[in-house]
Amino acid sequence: MSSEIAPHIWLSEPSLAFHPDRTSDRDIHPLRGLLRFGPYSAGILPDPIRVATLAPAKESNRLYTFMKCLNSTYTPKERKDYLPKWPGFQPVFGVHVRAAGGHCHVEFDQTLETEFNNSPSPHIVLADQFVRSIQLLQTHRSEFDVLFIYIPQRWSSGYAGASNEDFDLHDHLKATTATLGLPIQLVREDSALAYPCQASVMWRIGLALYVKAGGVPWKLAESDSETAYIGISYAVRPTESDAPRFVTCCSQVFDAEGSGLEFIAYNAHEVEVQRDNPFLSQTEMFRVMSRSLDLYRRRHAGRSPRRIMVHKTTEFKADEVKGCMEAFHLCEAVDLVQVVEDVGWRVRINESAGGVKGNPAAYPVSRGTLVELGPRYALLWTHGDVINISERGSYFKGSRSTPRPLRLVRHAGHGSWDDTARAVLGLSKVNWNNDSLYDPLPVTMGYAKVLARVVKRMPSLRRTPYQFRFFM
Repeated sequence: MSSEIAPHIWLSEPSLAFHPDRTSDRDIHPLRGLLRFGPYSAGILPDPIRVATLAPAKESNRLYTFMKCLNSTYTPKERKDYLPKWPGFQPVFGVHVRAAGGHCHVEFDQTLETEFNNSPSPHIVLADQFVRSIQLLQTHRSEFDVLFIYIPQRWSSGYAGASNEDFDLHDHLKATTATLGLPIQLVREDSALAYPCQASVMWRIGLALYVKAGGVPWKLAESDSETAYIGISYAVRPTESDAPRFVTCCSQVFDAEGSGLEFIAYNAHEVEVQRDNPFLSQTEMFRVMSRSLDLYRRRHAGRSPRRIMVHKTTEFKADEVKGCMEAFHLCEAVDLVQVVEDVGWRVRINESAGGVKGNPAAYPVSRGTLVELGPRYALLWTHGDVINISERGSYFKGSRSTPRPLRLVRHAGHGSWDDTARAVLGLSKVNWNNDSLYDPLPVTMGYAKVLARVVKRMPSLRRTPYQFRFFM
């Protein structure tokens, strides 16, 4: 085997669109684009966005004060080469944020503190109180758009259960509210109120609030309008559950611009487990993919996509490939791509000169670097150095460690890796629950994982899609 590294190409940083018609309203920097052009869905959301609140007894004022900070200005104290100044919610998104009516503000009963401190299972006490209060607020659902929930640091012992319990407060609340169709924003004292860089907090909370209210901050500017993307993950229910052990979770991007992200979840009945990973039978995969295709057709006047790209972290077994092909037989092209995170390739070597062996480079690998290892394998750096982001010229997210690539394994499909890699790179920029330039994973995979964490805690699954804003 040759020790030489295959020739590589570099894919430029995907541009984002901030207006549905003006093609000039583009930027590769999401926050800079918002400041320059405003959000993609400007003028669509009702003004103001109405916020309900849930807080401990006599502590609602802490939450009100925090909400008022969204209208203040803050200068960044971290990520200064990336993070712009926060000018206030309305200057960024073009709408105001206001407290909802009086019925939409609830405080926990004062007895909660005593019950919480005296209980051997404080997470159960906390979860029950949260669910009851959320159900009370749900009766006034038409009077608010998003619910803010304040969680003080002193309740940290209730964030998770014992070592033998599969409990997470965040995921438990998301499972409850997603079932109700209620978008919530958790405001933790330690990670929001006490965080030293309030500019960072306001960008993250402000962006999440706008999206949870139904807004679209940006889309991918350049994409194939006839391609649909599906990410597959699996949830494993506790053994004591009466429901089927495995749930197949799909995150679907029904237009190539990165919007239309929806979730669907199905109980999986025909599953084979290998090395702790579930694999579907041909029939089961056909059912799951057929439902995804049916949802696409409903939104596109009965038309099928020209191309479908399916992502998952484990390999596609032969039966799974057959099931996908059977479901997508009307599509011109089907790409089944395994996206592997744990890859050891990291080092960047300068080109040698005059026969002298190259040395390690002073800068990390450029984001968008693609190394083809053959017709079935390729390496793609979704993390790395990006130009034209900061005044210094180069921007390396995190400013530490050496970026590792994703290993892309093609189990179906053919042709150049360029289109496949460009899709993965672009989809790493449409996670609207994050103020960063990109995620290491495409949103198809990142949110399939989120869905898998939450959905196993839902008491029942519905056949209709869930909007992703309920899981943020």
